[in-house]
Amino acid sequence: MLKRLLFPILALLLAAAPVPAQNLLPAGLNTGTSQDLFTPICKYFQAGDYNSLSAWFAESLELDLLGQESNCSRNQARRIMKDFFADYAPKSFGIIHKSGKTPMRYAIGVLQAGGETFQVTLYVRLGDGKSEIQQLKIERR
Repeated sequence: MLKRLLFPILALLLAAAPVPAQNLLPAGLNTGTSQDLFTPICKYFQAGDYNSLSAWFAESLELDLLGQESNCSRNQARRIMKDFFADYAPKSFGIIHKSGKTPMRYAIGVLQAGGETFQVTLYVRLGDGKSEIQQLKIERR
């Protein structure tokens, strides 16, 4: 009889225990704040803000833009994204899938731009207090 009473009481106590907001993030997305690391990246894609987006680029990254693959520097990738956003003005961007384990997370998003739909795949490395885009792929859907 004691077991029957003890279990519901423990369940109620555990359910009522406070949980810090940053612990609600999926594993690997905890960057020390309650903000998902892909949130600012989404904002920059939505706005076509290649300068702010390039701040997330690693010093050297893999870029696959509409089938044109290259390993390039942060500055080269910034210029390429500037041209891309000039040709395809963004209307909307949203993440449809996130996964991976620390230190490498990835996300797949859908970009509506220039009257077309693109799939965007991002690989982000987490480490030493900063996150960097290691690989960026944009392809037509």
